[in-house]
Amino acid sequence: MKYKLLALDMDGTVLNSQKKISPRTKIAISELLKRGVYVVVSTGRNLAELTDYREDFGAMNYGIIISGGLIYDFFKDKPVKVHAVDEKTIFRLIDFGLETQAMIHLHTVHKSVAREEDIKNMSAFGMGVYQGMFDKICERYDDPKKYVREHPGEVIKVNLYHRDRESRDKNFERINKLNLSISYAEAFNLEMSPANITKGSGLRELCDFLKIDISETVAMGDADNDKEILQAAGFSVAMGNASDEIKKFADFVTLDNDNDGVAAAIEKIF
Repeated sequence: MKYKLLALDMDGTVLNSQKKISPRTKIAISELLKRGVYVVVSTGRNLAELTDYREDFGAMNYGIIISGGLIYDFFKDKPVKVHAVDEKTIFRLIDFGLETQAMIHLHTVHKSVAREEDIKNMSAFGMGVYQGMFDKICERYDDPKKYVREHPGEVIKVNLYHRDRESRDKNFERINKLNLSISYAEAFNLEMSPANITKGSGLRELCDFLKIDISETVAMGDADNDKEILQAAGFSVAMGNASDEIKKFADFVTLDNDNDGVAAAIEKIF
């Protein structure tokens, strides 16, 4: 099979433990792009959280962003497709977050929004590795419901970062009764997108847009929110650092993200 598109997860996949892209991986991606293969980012991050990596990705011109809630054209710098969460549901999620003292993180097309008090103390939510990024790119807004009212139809995903597993599991039980797509991405994190919106649905939408058969795609990932795209792609690759559960959905398991697993897979498959 001559694959035409590679979808790459960010954290735990193309990024190593230091949140960097290794020189070998950069070269492997660059060579694929020169050969006319679409290389697209597939991430739970929003556009603001990708700022530091735009140069590294070079000619990569499309992205499956915000866990499939946003398909984005980087060359034209505009959305191809947007899926927003309805306001009533967002308010319920905010209430659950406030009750359990979770960090409430709102994703829009261009912005990353959270409360100042939470941003200052991200290690309390198991998110200390992202402290620098949030300090730099996050918009502070201490009343998340007011923000939603002032920006109707703009919130694509809601993240709740919990302080412990107990509060995370409590909210999962409540949120699971709502009509949402839910995934785990970090230690005590829950990510909520509109129903049936996942990285997998994003891959299908992008393939339709590019007139590519989904059987001609390869996806790589490591976490719970990569499950659907690994199932949807023509060929799926799990990172060596992925959980055993995620590896079950893969056609191939590569090296881990600190040992150029993405580059090794590209060299083998393409």
